[in-house]
Amino acid sequence: MFSYYLKLAARSLGRTPAVSALMVLAIGLGIGVCMTMLSVYALMSGDPIPHKSDRLYAVQLDSWDPNQPAFEPDEPPRQLTWRDSMALAERTPPGVPFAAMAGVGLTFEVRDARDVRPEIVSGRATTADFFSLFDVPFLYGAGWDRLADADAAHVVVLSRELNDKLFGGEDSTGRSVEAGGQVLRVVGVIDDWSPTPRFYDLNSGVFDQTEDAFMPLAVFDRHREDWGINGSINCWEPPPAEGLFASECVFTQFWVELPDEAARRDYQAFLDAYVQEQKRLGRFQRPLNNRLSDVNDWLEINEVVADDNRVLLGLSFMFLGVCLLNMVGLLLAKFLGRAGDVGVRRALGASRAEVFKQHLTEVGLLGAAGGVAGLALAWGGLAGIRALYEDYERVAHLNLELVLVALGLAVVAGLAAGIYPAWRICRIAPAVYLKTQ
Repeated sequence: MFSYYLKLAARSLGRTPAVSALMVLAIGLGIGVCMTMLSVYALMSGDPIPHKSDRLYAVQLDSWDPNQPAFEPDEPPRQLTWRDSMALAERTPPGVPFAAMAGVGLTFEVRDARDVRPEIVSGRATTADFFSLFDVPFLYGAGWDRLADADAAHVVVLSRELNDKLFGGEDSTGRSVEAGGQVLRVVGVIDDWSPTPRFYDLNSGVFDQTEDAFMPLAVFDRHREDWGINGSINCWEPPPAEGLFASECVFTQFWVELPDEAARRDYQAFLDAYVQEQKRLGRFQRPLNNRLSDVNDWLEINEVVADDNRVLLGLSFMFLGVCLLNMVGLLLAKFLGRAGDVGVRRALGASRAEVFKQHLTEVGLLGAAGGVAGLALAWGGLAGIRALYEDYERVAHLNLELVLVALGLAVVAGLAAGIYPAWRICRIAPAVYLKTQ
């Protein structure tokens, strides 16, 4: 019976092409606007590492100005000082995976490859657990171990993209690159890895690509005068004569993995004890205010999804509602315009339920067509967003899941708009129209 109703729906839409096109356009506009905003919102607010986001914690220590908080009303800074990150890396209890890190800017080149140009690289100096902590996949080789951290081994892990540029995509493990005047041995090449948002460092681009090179933090410490910091630096007082690395300026990040609430409490106590010790040395003059925030709390604290995005998402669904109201009027006019045909069908024995199903099938077909049109409009809208906002390049796109959501939403929205018109047409009295036939 459903196939018969589809044939009737196709014939009905063909008899009134202008009205049908208007209804498809109404749904398409509403779906296009909704999916443009929903796509951006969904990818911005998604959990970037769902299987362990409740076990990964960003560390905050309140080393800020004693006269005012880093963020109102009483929020600590969202990064750590160099000395605090290095101290936590040294003192974190055994068995607790951690990653201390800072962004680094370098130029990479391969001396024995004349046809390969030097590459300006966004890098990350970090500790050995970074790769296991954040489940970084490897194409070749692996990361370094904690012994390499302790020895400040001159090793590096490359991204797949940088490996393609420098070594033509070959397995480059064991080969050497020169970075910032130092020779580094390649120990691994990362496979495609791009968490969205880039939650482990939200300070220099929430939706930026992951770095192209990773090297031990101890190596960066040894050559920090020659290598540049690539990231956000915030200070509440001028750096001392000893320089930025001895200052209260914050520009490093620190993450730990804690398997349960007991481990979280123990690490919180460890942080508080460290800060109390520093207080006795004259630092940390603000009240005790150290934080451990899991991934989703961290995204909320950093306002990855701004209130403006939520408002725009709500407005887009309101616009879809307006489009559906217009569609209800068009459907009423179309269905009631063929009331005579329906009256004859009812007189020949068709039940109200069958008439209702027939008209809902037609509305569902309209919704599906509107969904296809909406996807085309959403694709154009997202292309416009990518052109206008460079930071949204990685979140302004459609994936298979969102395509299915768009089509499902279009059909459901069409059916919702068609319920009342279909109910009205199936409630007509056949006798009134038979007298006029």
